[in-house]
Amino acid sequence: MIKKTTAAITAVGGFVPEDRLTNFDLEKMVDTNDEWIRTRTGISERRILKGEGLATSDMVVPAVKLLCEKRGISPEEIDCLIVATVTPDMVFPATANIACDKMGAKNAFGFDVSAACSGFLYSLTLGASMIESGRYKKVVVCGADKMSAITDYTDRNTCVLFGDAAAAVLLEPNHDGYGIQDSLLKSDGSGVAYLHMKAGGSLKPASVETVTSKQHFAFQDGQPVFKAAVKGMADVSAELLEKNNLTGDDIAWLVPHQANLRIIDATANRMGLSKEKVMINIQKYGNTTAATIPLCLWEWESQLKKGDNIVLAAFGGGFTWGATLVKWGS
Repeated sequence: MIKKTTAAITAVGGFVPEDRLTNFDLEKMVDTNDEWIRTRTGISERRILKGEGLATSDMVVPAVKLLCEKRGISPEEIDCLIVATVTPDMVFPATANIACDKMGAKNAFGFDVSAACSGFLYSLTLGASMIESGRYKKVVVCGADKMSAITDYTDRNTCVLFGDAAAAVLLEPNHDGYGIQDSLLKSDGSGVAYLHMKAGGSLKPASVETVTSKQHFAFQDGQPVFKAAVKGMADVSAELLEKNNLTGDDIAWLVPHQANLRIIDATANRMGLSKEKVMINIQKYGNTTAATIPLCLWEWESQLKKGDNIVLAAFGGGFTWGATLVKWGS
């Protein structure tokens, strides 16, 4: 009997820039304070990629190289690199293509996925499908964003939220039932009004006017986004458990998108999970958009046990949201 092929996560790599931007630094830049930021978001500091000519691909490369070292493979063995990002190096070519060139992944094809904070989950499902098809053996999925490039540091509502980082997972075929088990992915374009970047696309190409009126920065209307995120992440995570006949007792870890501590708590409560089962590093890195979930996997990797049921959950701009069930296999 031929066993079903699943896509198992066989290695994880991450990268965070050295420079820290603390709440106390932000106090000197805008009208805010450490207590206000911490009580509303859970964030104490975030990392910022500084340096002339450095872009998102320069975080992708060390994350993927680390993953390759841990797995004992060369970048030339990678079949495909998918980069989830809303801060590509440039509109085209894809950041994945640029990263492949920088790291010597000569045999890989690469492309980017734009789904904001849900981008990693969208990309993970795509990568898993490629492995399950039998055509590809090593697919790397990376979430990476240089959010500092599109953050307005005079807007106190958004500048406290975002940081820069990248993290990646390697997917390989598995025949013992480990890896990506199921995904529920959603989107609702009517959410565009509340979370978007106004200019820079074909609707509003860059002009002197768009630059001077600060339309190339991330815009967020906090309250509608918060309400939609709490409902979206909690609902889809609970639905995923029900669909797979699982309860909170069956789940070893919840890996939530790190946007806001209150959203994370609401999702965990809906799933019936105690705080001890939830990966949280928002206090150190802030919201790194597509990088938050794999960054948690990278940091918690040593605590993950073979056979652990893990739920990944996210909510992002536009709106996008979803949850993925993984049986840890390494």
